[in-house]
Amino acid sequence: MSRWRELPASLDQRAVQLVVQMRRMKDHSGLSLAALAAKTAYSKSSWERYLNGKKLPPKGAVEALAHVCGTEPTRLLALREVAAEASTAVGGAEAGSEGARSEGVRAEDAGSEDVRAEDAGSEDVRHGRAVRTPRPRTVVLATAAALIAALAAGLLIARPWQNDAPVARPSASPGAFVHEPGTVFDCHVHRAHGVLTADRSDTTQAILANGTSGWSVVEAQCLLRHRGYDPGGVDGIVGENTIRAVKRFQTRSGLPADGIVGPDTWEALRR
Repeated sequence: MSRWRELPASLDQRAVQLVVQMRRMKDHSGLSLAALAAKTAYSKSSWERYLNGKKLPPKGAVEALAHVCGTEPTRLLALREVAAEASTAVGGAEAGSEGARSEGVRAEDAGSEDVRAEDAGSEDVRHGRAVRTPRPRTVVLATAAALIAALAAGLLIARPWQNDAPVARPSASPGAFVHEPGTVFDCHVHRAHGVLTADRSDTTQAILANGTSGWSVVEAQCLLRHRGYDPGGVDGIVGENTIRAVKRFQTRSGLPADGIVGPDTWEALRR
């Protein structure tokens, strides 16, 4: 087993899941980074960046890794797509913030021009000439910039261009997930709007791999237990017991038994 570097703390959890699965695949194959470079079109330094979370691997690299390791790439490509969407959303939000700052600077400059114009207007009155004082634009431009930034952020969250977004269902809105050692959660699974739910999360798209935590994990653990696949304590963290339960459920449901909860597994759990 390779001794991997700790992944950057700033790396999005969805990207972490992709890197963890790629590392496992590489370790299982027994190939070194140099061997990967020799068997693929990607250099040793490129594989080092991909497998240490420094750069999102392209689709070709993901497919190449699966190929040389003798594995079907579908599940790995799904993880890569989710990580790419997360990266795009973060980049768009940063661009929106930068745009808002630029608008603020231009608005401030415009305000300075108005102040000078007002001073000039007062001087003209003192000399007996009637001059209309220009209307300050600072507040108007700053307000417009704030509205544009808010609209951009709203579009990134709503994503109206995506037709396959999951339909929101009523939930208990449990708030922020905080894990404390020894804490387990109650499960009250019932059917609502035609699907099973434990009212902990309404997700149908979250990718839950080893080490993932949150209310979506609690939801999956409750659904697994309801269907007779004991995940151990319902603690909101994917561990060995949960992975074993997921694999058993996937096998019985005719799904690839990789122990990772994804869209197909969610659909089967909520039937």
